[in-house]
Amino acid sequence: MASLVVVRFFPKDGSAEAVERILRGMVRDTRLEPGCERYDLFQSSVADKRIYVLLERYRDTAALDAHRASKHYIDYRANIMPLLAQPIEVTILENLDVRGPL
Repeated sequence: MASLVVVRFFPKDGSAEAVERILRGMVRDTRLEPGCERYDLFQSSVADKRIYVLLERYRDTAALDAHRASKHYIDYRANIMPLLAQPIEVTILENLDVRGPL
């Protein structure tokens, strides 16, 4: 079964550009993974604070596990954490009633 993941990032004041740069690098590298079906980066503005959101879809749990074991994932986690005002929010969704590809 495919895995849909929603990830939210909350940069510290002054670090939004660095967070975005790291996330754009993840988009490039992750889209090349064989099990990645979708990896899209979004930005929201709430009270003049940027929030970044990744929508990710993997072929199956094994593909998600492979993503999390990749060098670019491990490097990104190490580099992005000091730039965030709060922990990364990760939600893994299970398909209940989905029409067409997400």
